[in-house]
Amino acid sequence: MQILNDLRRAGLIDSRRGKTGGYLLGREPEAITLRQVVEAVDPALLQCGVSKDGESGQAVRQAWEEVSANVQQALDRITLETLASRAGGPMFYI
Repeated sequence: MQILNDLRRAGLIDSRRGKTGGYLLGREPEAITLRQVVEAVDPALLQCGVSKDGESGQAVRQAWEEVSANVQQALDRITLETLASRAGGPMFYI
């Protein structure tokens, strides 16, 4: 349930109460990227937590920051619409 609340706070889903209630996308699937989902649910996954300490610390941190930037760019290119088309259908299970 916490994940649904995180997604709702980020504006990625809407919740409706009542007999016909439930959860639905807050925007069109082509407007929601995997990066937005990760940022809403677990933003620490996209942060570089490597220290600059030590003789090679700065170089190691720069390398991990570059990896992190590449991961973020890749996640920006994948939308929910992309995932649905790969799966062969529009059904999402939460």
